[in-house]
Amino acid sequence: MNINKGEIICIDKPYRMSSFGALAHVRYLISQKMGVKRVKVGHAGTLDPLATGVLVLCTGKMTKNIEQLQYHTKEYTATLQLGATTASYDREHTVNATYPTGHITRELILETLPQFVGEIQQVPPSYSACKVNGDRAYKLRRNGKDVELQPKTLQIDEIELTGFDAGTMQMSIRVVCGKGTYIRALARDIGRALGSGAFLTALRRTRVGEVRVENCIEFDRFREWLDGQTFENDI
Repeated sequence: MNINKGEIICIDKPYRMSSFGALAHVRYLISQKMGVKRVKVGHAGTLDPLATGVLVLCTGKMTKNIEQLQYHTKEYTATLQLGATTASYDREHTVNATYPTGHITRELILETLPQFVGEIQQVPPSYSACKVNGDRAYKLRRNGKDVELQPKTLQIDEIELTGFDAGTMQMSIRVVCGKGTYIRALARDIGRALGSGAFLTALRRTRVGEVRVENCIEFDRFREWLDGQTFENDI
């Protein structure tokens, strides 16, 4: 490996850890291994703390490719709780409203999902890293300020219903999408389209480009993986 010339390292980000937290840990271990104060590391696409899965890290000169890597197609698996919403559209916040679900059937879901395939307009969640006049939207919300974000055009290639439990009103989907897609916002919009509400109870990024989660390095075993690598020091 040549960290300075640049490497792409893909890890499986754990639950309840920020993307930056995962990056900082990996950077610390690499710096420690190389005997330097700090190596250059960036990530190509943020994952929410409550999401798990593929996190692509770039080192050294490879960080110049981050923007290009962010355009790679991504695949997610998600579980939605129907009949309720939260402020962040996931489990970071408690339920703030409930909605009827008696009319929701598997057939209705199958009829509804295709409207979200193709080029669509999506308003990002207000609890997100989107900027409003230079400030992060989530910081404004946490300070009690109202946030109004504009819809963005994005591409969703596939949505597959992989499970539906009429007893618990939980549904599972697989989504293949392009850059800028918020699966939390997709859950919100699916809930509305079903005449109800919805929020995420689980989210996993299973693929970025050709990188699949089963081929990523387990976060808790990164030090062990690193110990098995050979490093070149030339710049």
